[in-house]
Amino acid sequence: MKAFLALVLLAIAAPALAARTLDRCSLAREMANLGVPRDQLDKWTCIAQHESNYRTCVVGPANSDGSNDYGIFQINDLYWCKADGRFSYNECGLRCNALLTDDITNSVRCAQKVLSQQGWSAWAVWHYCSGWLPSIDDCF
Repeated sequence: MKAFLALVLLAIAAPALAARTLDRCSLAREMANLGVPRDQLDKWTCIAQHESNYRTCVVGPANSDGSNDYGIFQINDLYWCKADGRFSYNECGLRCNALLTDDITNSVRCAQKVLSQQGWSAWAVWHYCSGWLPSIDDCF
């Protein structure tokens, strides 16, 4: 009976574990449709590649301060979103789970807020993305 219950719970949870994986061009097009300036798209796609490998459902390992990073842009739960049972400044005004969905709207809006307040260097992977990047024009 316990094994049956475990299988039922796993079957119910399985859809929640599925993650959407975009590619460079699909992310660029979705972000453009959300109003992100085209001259930023090469940087955003580079950040997403290095932070989450374009996956929407990534929760990073604990940082040195005990916080975690969420979603395709790996947004931190101490400053930007609210994780269960943790203090957060929650500057984006949303639950961290909202950054893990297949709809990237919340992730994009929150990432834009991070950018406006802290600049590109808010992302630890920025050194990969701060130089020459291939044009995103071939995606459109």
